[in-house]
Amino acid sequence: MDLLVVLTILIVIFALAFDFINGFHDTANAIATSVSTRALPPRTAVLMAAVMNFIGAITFTGVAKAITKDIVDPFALSNGAVVILAALIAAIAWNLITWYFGIPSSSSHAIIGAIAGAAIAAAGFNSLNYSGFIKILQALIFSPLIALSMGFLVMSLFKLVLRRATLTSTNRRIRKLQIGTAALQAFTHGTNDAQKTMGIVTLALISVGWQTTDDIQMWVRISAATAMGLGTSIGGYRIIKTVGGKIMKIRPVNGAAADLASASVIFGATLIHLPVSTTHVISSAIMGVGSAQRVKGVKWGVARKIVLTWIITMPSVALFAALCYLVLNLFF
Repeated sequence: MDLLVVLTILIVIFALAFDFINGFHDTANAIATSVSTRALPPRTAVLMAAVMNFIGAITFTGVAKAITKDIVDPFALSNGAVVILAALIAAIAWNLITWYFGIPSSSSHAIIGAIAGAAIAAAGFNSLNYSGFIKILQALIFSPLIALSMGFLVMSLFKLVLRRATLTSTNRRIRKLQIGTAALQAFTHGTNDAQKTMGIVTLALISVGWQTTDDIQMWVRISAATAMGLGTSIGGYRIIKTVGGKIMKIRPVNGAAADLASASVIFGATLIHLPVSTTHVISSAIMGVGSAQRVKGVKWGVARKIVLTWIITMPSVALFAALCYLVLNLFF
């Protein structure tokens, strides 16, 4: 079999594996608050998240096109197939390590940093599409800050509206609302995260000369959405524990506020074709909600650990991807 065909098949397999791992790694983001407040039992929440992730994944393609062309130029990428395979291996390894230790790191930071690192190893710093890459970095940096603010505002609004309601009646009503907000959260997660894999596969198809436009083929959309949905069905209970309880003690009203705040930020980014870290957005929204309740109620030690992971993910994975490229380049 032709070496180029083998490389492309490997890329598709590893890309779908990354999407699958992303599904169970990031499932917690969409359902952690609803599970921790007992609005939904874990199995029901995971199943609902899987379905909504799939629907969200096949609905939009703007983020996928941004991944295809904004990090590197797919039509000028030197040894592109090996670059992409190295990036996928590095990102998958990082996701598995952080999942094992229950750290809510960013799959988005991992794959974007990995593509950049492998491309630099292959063709130097001039291989990056700096205008697009900087735009993506800005989205990754500012989206958690926006989510933090949104969480604070939404929770403040909830406190104002529910100021005269009793705790029992409020919890009962909000738990019902949380079913809807958790579904919305899972849908928006699919609209942004699954598209990254679609963009990677399309980038690979262009780099090997099998595609001449940045259009996302239907088989790519369906396979990525399916991989994300299947991964979601496995669940990420280690990270549910961190996101859903270690940042702050979550009540139903807090969970609904965090879901609404983060879903609005993620979906807004999807509409303007920007990839964001759903992990960072949701964790930041929870911190914002906690700050609106009581600043001391947020466990800032855990928050600092999460922020540190955000900071080190991209450079660490970039270096690892560069190393993977150098090794793979000896064989391909």
